[in-house]
Amino acid sequence: MYLIGASGHGKVILEIIEEENRTVAGLFDSNPEKKELSGYPVIGNLQQGEYPQNARFIISIGNNKTRKDHTERFDLLYTTAVHPKAAISRRCDVGEGTVIMAGVSVNSDSSIGKHVILNTNCSVDHDCIIEDFVHISPNACLAGNVTVGEGTHIGAGAVIIQGVNVGRWATIGAGAVVLKDVEDHAIVVGNPAKVIRHNH
Repeated sequence: MYLIGASGHGKVILEIIEEENRTVAGLFDSNPEKKELSGYPVIGNLQQGEYPQNARFIISIGNNKTRKDHTERFDLLYTTAVHPKAAISRRCDVGEGTVIMAGVSVNSDSSIGKHVILNTNCSVDHDCIIEDFVHISPNACLAGNVTVGEGTHIGAGAVIIQGVNVGRWATIGAGAVVLKDVEDHAIVVGNPAKVIRHNH
């Protein structure tokens, strides 16, 4: 398997894969100055690089839009990385390309989309729907029956109460407490969370 992106996020994913006792053949990155990451070779640009036809990939890039752009540009096979110290219900679905870090909790009947990042110690309670390309930051907490739309970023330590729907490509600020639905592209901050602008 290979990673796409040789930065700090890639370092964390490499360690997850090591904990899973799997092997990374190398990383691809568009920066020609990067030659290695955590002892693994950086091969170069994905467009010009060579890899086996049946290779599996993880996009190790934190930016949600960039991850989506990569899936649209390249026709690849993807795999997941789930840290052994994450607690994932056997009654939930996890999409391809998704990364789940140490301390994460995902409870029963939740659905996690493709190319999602569930970052360190975040919590997703029962019956949540997390759509593709979402990033839930460290220590964020989603109560039950929360829906998070495609591409949304939920900041560190944010809390979303039960039953709230968060739209597509929204941004929830760090430490925000979300008590009501958030529309597409809205940026919300504070306690209680309020819209400060839209990211169109």
